[in-house]
Amino acid sequence: MSGQKLRVLALAGGVGGAKLADGLAQEVGERLTVLVNTGDDFEHLGLHVSPDLDTVMYTLAGIANPETGWGLAGESWAFMEQIERLGGPTWFRLGDRDLATHAIRTERLVRGNTLTAVTADLCRSLGVRPVILPMTDDRVRTIIHSRGQRLPFQDYFVRLKCAVPLDGLSFDGVASATFNPALADLARDADPLVIVICPSNPYLSIDPILALPGLREWIKQSGAAVVAVSPIVGAAAIKGPAAKIMGELGLQPSAAAVAAHYEGLVDGFIVDDIDAESAEEIRRFNMVVRTTQSIMRTKGDRASLARVCLALAEALMGNAG
Repeated sequence: MSGQKLRVLALAGGVGGAKLADGLAQEVGERLTVLVNTGDDFEHLGLHVSPDLDTVMYTLAGIANPETGWGLAGESWAFMEQIERLGGPTWFRLGDRDLATHAIRTERLVRGNTLTAVTADLCRSLGVRPVILPMTDDRVRTIIHSRGQRLPFQDYFVRLKCAVPLDGLSFDGVASATFNPALADLARDADPLVIVICPSNPYLSIDPILALPGLREWIKQSGAAVVAVSPIVGAAAIKGPAAKIMGELGLQPSAAAVAAHYEGLVDGFIVDDIDAESAEEIRRFNMVVRTTQSIMRTKGDRASLARVCLALAEALMGNAG
């Protein structure tokens, strides 16, 4: 890239997004910005909880629970044990150390700080080098539509464990929300920008971000090469209910169906080796396809997938040039 250093904007939510963000951080460090879904945010026991922001933050800080991918390693649960003893709700578990994050966030928000400012301070305290941004400082909430009911996201995802059918989704507050203004700094930088859509759930994690007014247009006008990684491998989701949701929406769970969902936005698409036969179909959506081992079991796997993303983006920019 003629001596220029790539800057990377990753769109992420949940464990899969956090893992690839970690891989990208290994490759580009502080030149990474992660725009994180906040449609999952909710108020619980009087606290503002930002599950996706915290998953990304803890992962990049190297303190996430390695078994679950979310929460903190070595967590204790005395708070939840007492909540249960007192007859309080226990369906959403808050660990003792994790609780400190939510308490500080809530207190700062009540004092009038933005979610962006609070997140930046939390990241600084935890030694996170990349920039982690909430997708917006406005209130946007993902709503699941199921058999005529409107379910708040965490009720569907955690309390009901996604066991009810999903008929559709909406994002309360999104029409009047503004995408994070810090993205303007990325647009002003002279070094080339790459946008990576992480292998997060396209419907629950990425769509809330892309639904923000003007964001799709900003992406197109940024001149960035846009690369996406399929969260579907061999007709199954690596983690979470993506395949189940696709079936309920009348779609065949496949990497190609995910590519179709991003048609018109994405330039390059990465699928697992097991889905190599889908490459020809995906090319019909005007995407350059790469195949690789995309399941991230180790930190090395995360960095390896990140390198594939960056190499594809550089190839796309080379072709454009």
